[in-house]
Amino acid sequence: MKIRSIFLLAGVSSLALATGLSAQDLATTPETGGIQLAPITLVANGQEQVEATGGVTVTPEDIEAMQPADVSELFARDSAITVSGGAGPSKRIHVFGMEQSNLAVSVDGVPQGVTSWHHTGSNVIDPAFLKSVEVEVGAAAADSGFGAAAGAVRYETVGAKDMLAEGQTMGGRVGLSYGTNGRGASGSLAGFGLYEGFDWFVMLHAANGDNYENGDGKEMPGTEPATQGALTKLGYEFEGHRVELAYEYSKDDADRVIKMNMDLDHTDEVFPLKVSRNTLSLKYSSTAPTDAWDPEAMVYISRNEYWRPNYATDPLRPINGDMDLESTTIGGVLKNTYSMEQGKITAGVDWAYDDYRIDNYGDRAPGVHTLETMQIGAFVQGRFEFDNGIDVSTGMRLDHQRFTDWNGEQRSDTGASVNATTSYEFAEGYEIFAGASQTWLGYDIGEYGLLHARDEAFSTAADYEPAEATNVKLGLNANQGNWTGNLTFFDTRLKGLASYDAEVTNQLVNADDYRSKGFTLQGNYSWGTGRVGASLTKADVTQNGEDVLPNGGTVVPVGTLAALYVDQELAQYNLKFGGTLEWAGDLSGDYLTEAGFEDHSSYTVVNLYGEWRPENYQNVALHLNVDNLFDETYYERSSYVQYSPRNVFPLYAPGRTVTLGVKMDF
Repeated sequence: MKIRSIFLLAGVSSLALATGLSAQDLATTPETGGIQLAPITLVANGQEQVEATGGVTVTPEDIEAMQPADVSELFARDSAITVSGGAGPSKRIHVFGMEQSNLAVSVDGVPQGVTSWHHTGSNVIDPAFLKSVEVEVGAAAADSGFGAAAGAVRYETVGAKDMLAEGQTMGGRVGLSYGTNGRGASGSLAGFGLYEGFDWFVMLHAANGDNYENGDGKEMPGTEPATQGALTKLGYEFEGHRVELAYEYSKDDADRVIKMNMDLDHTDEVFPLKVSRNTLSLKYSSTAPTDAWDPEAMVYISRNEYWRPNYATDPLRPINGDMDLESTTIGGVLKNTYSMEQGKITAGVDWAYDDYRIDNYGDRAPGVHTLETMQIGAFVQGRFEFDNGIDVSTGMRLDHQRFTDWNGEQRSDTGASVNATTSYEFAEGYEIFAGASQTWLGYDIGEYGLLHARDEAFSTAADYEPAEATNVKLGLNANQGNWTGNLTFFDTRLKGLASYDAEVTNQLVNADDYRSKGFTLQGNYSWGTGRVGASLTKADVTQNGEDVLPNGGTVVPVGTLAALYVDQELAQYNLKFGGTLEWAGDLSGDYLTEAGFEDHSSYTVVNLYGEWRPENYQNVALHLNVDNLFDETYYERSSYVQYSPRNVFPLYAPGRTVTLGVKMDF
């Protein structure tokens, strides 16, 4: 870890925290709540304003308009995020070319595990249950969680109070849709209500369809929708306290190709595959906080499973076969937020125990690998607004981690993380900002599913070290009433990530350093009944100074990407409509072709939507979505590209798909 950087950032953090505390008015008032800041500011309601520093926010209004069927559609309006194509479980989210395992990902505050295997997404996220998403890029706050190497992704699911209309104590929603090009049928049913101090929410969702075709009419095997899920929440409020018990279940169960994020050998052969997640959490919070006491506590347990039985393997070359991956996480967080005139300070502790089980391909020895990690950390994050136009968010973490590998070898270490982001409003509606972080990541286990092809001789290198990350970003924000804009320059470096080196050392080793640098430009304009927005992102992604190859790794090249969207409401007709344009530039060069990869061709995709509510039935909404309007043949930028001599071909995205849906509230 770079000691000078740690001391410099720690000094900034300590100074800001001390300044905020010394300026605190010790008198508390019932009226004290969140700091009310203008939309441009970097600090709002206890969180950095995500979009103000180059991040992404998917609002409830965005989700309601787009009606996304998967995470590709969920992030279609944001050029900073790319999602690889194929079936639902194959989709991997990359931010600035860095896979989401390098970010602190959470669902309702529950941390999500790392990617099990690079042919599978990090976890199954069903947009049907989502309320909103925030993607904080670069220098993440200390209370974002452990391992925020390149930022944080915060998914928030819906609950009873989100669904109930004013004055309503009980309700429900039913939704049905049907789509062409394999989209098939999808249905959801939700019930929710309030009774005295109790609130409850239950939602079920399922989708079933066929393989889709790309823009050229080629069927892509193993891509049928096959999701099932359930979300339940039970809350109780009493005398200023709230307790909530939540359970989430998701499953994708269908026949898939053996490596479902690529078209390997142009084969149509598919095999049964089930990917599932179970999460149970218990959360406590205060409904009557004071300046000095605004606590939150949570404990959780989650389990992820990847099960692929009945795959015949060649005994003379056992590189593929049956596969069984399991991971279990038990953890918790305890924190308190202190409010003062200048801002807020959040301090607490968090911990997580992770257990992993990997069953090797076929009958290849040693059969089953098991490994585990244990992490405990303490953090403090301050967010302040000063009268001179300067806003500061800064914090520190101290984490201890123990790693026990599959051979029973144990190692442990302790590391510090620091961050600071500051902005200055130099003219009304205009501000500049800068941020930096040095983050200790502990012992990275990487794609632990790679152990499925390792024999009993595979070990952890004696000099294996904890990983760390460095982030720097700076930029400009503008806010002039009905239009806003942001320009962010970013530079993220990842050092010491895991590499499963089976060919040279037959060991788990530290990979060469990764780096993603570039800029992202965002802007939007609103005219009351509608809005238009756009974003442009350019990211240069390298490893050890060389351009990264598109081989499905934890870091991939993305080049230049852009997105444009427009929404319009015609209130007199109870009609809303709009569209999204996604564009990706060419990716080409000798570094690709000399390594056996083809160039990435540019593509442009247009998606349209419309919603109509009958005048006499405002509780009913009809949705029409047309995705890939012009039937473009393309593969999403973070997908595999054609590669020889290994006969790897890209898995193309769906061609034109038309979906008609209806939702009814009661």
